[in-house]
Amino acid sequence: MFQKKIIFILIITIFYQTPLFSKSASFNNFNTKNFSKYFSGIVALENKDNSEALKFFDSSKILIENYDPYLKRYIYSLVLENEINKAINLVKTYKDKDNTNFFDAYLLLILADLKKGDFQKAYDQLNNLSNVTNKDRFNSAILESLKQYVYVFKEKKILDNKKNFGKLSIISETFQRCYLGDTSTDKYFSKLVYDDESNYTRYIFFYLSHLIENNRVDDVKRVINDLDYINTTLLLSQGKSWIENENSKKLINVFSCKNPNDIISEFLFLISNIYSSQDDFEKSNFYLNLSHFLNSRFVFNLSLVAENQFLNGEYKKAKKTLKNFKREDEFYYWYRIKKESQIIAKQSNEKESLNYIVSKFNTITEPNNRVLFDIANFYKNSKDYLNAIKYYSKLINSLGNNSEIKSDLLYRRGGSYERSGVYEKADKDLLDALNIDPDDAYILNYLAYSWLERNYKIDEAINMLEKAYKLKNNDPYIIDSIGWAYYLVNDYLKAEEFIKRAVELMPDDPIVNDHYGDILWMLDRKIQARYFWNNVLDMEKTEVEMIENINKKLIEGPKKS
Repeated sequence: MFQKKIIFILIITIFYQTPLFSKSASFNNFNTKNFSKYFSGIVALENKDNSEALKFFDSSKILIENYDPYLKRYIYSLVLENEINKAINLVKTYKDKDNTNFFDAYLLLILADLKKGDFQKAYDQLNNLSNVTNKDRFNSAILESLKQYVYVFKEKKILDNKKNFGKLSIISETFQRCYLGDTSTDKYFSKLVYDDESNYTRYIFFYLSHLIENNRVDDVKRVINDLDYINTTLLLSQGKSWIENENSKKLINVFSCKNPNDIISEFLFLISNIYSSQDDFEKSNFYLNLSHFLNSRFVFNLSLVAENQFLNGEYKKAKKTLKNFKREDEFYYWYRIKKESQIIAKQSNEKESLNYIVSKFNTITEPNNRVLFDIANFYKNSKDYLNAIKYYSKLINSLGNNSEIKSDLLYRRGGSYERSGVYEKADKDLLDALNIDPDDAYILNYLAYSWLERNYKIDEAINMLEKAYKLKNNDPYIIDSIGWAYYLVNDYLKAEEFIKRAVELMPDDPIVNDHYGDILWMLDRKIQARYFWNNVLDMEKTEVEMIENINKKLIEGPKKS
């Protein structure tokens, strides 16, 4: 309570030091009610309730006209609520009063001009960067990139004297050349999407749109043949589905690099993604809404809005956003179902979440491979291993010899068999997976640990774990496994060397702490052993069976078979 009073006093002090709160008529016009609304709006924002904040911000014209930070926050909140035209009109209303001299205001005016196709006016705004008083380096990069785009739209040629912003510039030039119909467009797309250092496979979708728009049917087939529904992005899966179902024109309908608004919309999505990767979900949604403002046909970007809202705990808003994904776009519709089930798990429980996704799955007459893969994983994670095996088997039988995918599916089905106690089939699947990909550290680790738990082929299991460790020497699960293997062959000093490191990497993992307790006991460090076992008892993730075993060990110590 004391802290809140201090904050209140500080705010009052700050307000009195602004021009608005001088001993003038403007101060007389500002009353306690106005202040209360503004303060309530700020509190609502702190509670991540922008819609509630906007109710308070909407209500004070005096503050809008006189207090710059208020107007700035008001405009920002309007964009977050998708009231972008209102935000633009507000900027236009007050721009002559020098009350809109900040980045967001400039950006809105530029985007408004772009949407109307007034490239000259947008370019003039961009050349007026010196008037932006609160710009930072990233904002400067955004505005400079926009300037390069607008120059191309206006002059129909690439700007010669342009600044380089690394990958951002490569992406920009790719779309600029695509817009111009430049012969090097293919080369730029290839450079972008097949870069081993970065994952820009998303842009294959826009490359496909470019190919379709130019009637390059054979090239379209060549590109989609390299894509599969399981390992590719949601957007590419949807695009591949449209093409395979002779609905390729949908790609052009939602995006065309001949349309300046579509290009800038994708640029703004890129910016929003950067903010999202930094966990700045509010800023991310700000740019996502601007992106949607320029190209409302491309609803699929709203999946990032839904993700941001979900991660921010705004489940009501997330559910509303998810309604944009309709059944006819089956991949995004399935994404909607998965995300809704996750919301149910957060708001209710895992059982209700699973029931929901299963009921929706049963309404799909011909589920694609991605849907089958997801439902199998849902069953596996819910410990319904029989159903998981059923759908993994369907996939395995339908895929032929696609090594990369088949190896992963055999690994997952083998794990389901192992958890079900069907060890013969588990071993066969896992060994078959290793025949396909002998250097997969995670398959090596899983099979070896399974053998350790069964006291089966210990020496061979240790050899596999040593190989896995060479491949992934920083993976805590592999480190734990190899440590536990040395424990089983009574090499306690070597076991401690590994398990100690595993505990450092995963201090909150019950199994690792339990293993460390067992090793310490065998090294006759019983006080330390009990310390780690007691830690396990205090952990939320500790299962009931483990609790019972540890309570016995606290009295009797571990029993080796």
